[in-house]
Amino acid sequence: MKTKETNINIGDKSVSSNVIVITDSQFETEVKQSEKPVLVYFWANWCGPCKLVSPSVEAIATKYADRLKVVKMEIDPNPKTVKQYQVEGVPALRILKQNDLLASYEGAITKQALIDMLEGILS
Repeated sequence: MKTKETNINIGDKSVSSNVIVITDSQFETEVKQSEKPVLVYFWANWCGPCKLVSPSVEAIATKYADRLKVVKMEIDPNPKTVKQYQVEGVPALRILKQNDLLASYEGAITKQALIDMLEGILS
């Protein structure tokens, strides 16, 4: 598995990311075959609310790195997975463990609401 650490500039700060950017072709190996539960973050570069949610997803990826994998998928170039998981709007979150959908959320979400959702699943 190739986990690529990226640096993201947020304002004047450079943040190290544990979020793995994937495509339709990588979904099977990165998500369905993962031993850990996976938070899939569907987003689009034209989406304003996605810009608000992204820092929370980045923080979650770091905070829960030991028990949760976080992947990010841009919706426009990846229609197969978007259709399969019935993503109707962005930002959208799906939490999966192998082939089981554990939770689903669409729309902007606060960091605390995301933590609360994950705590219920991961505990």
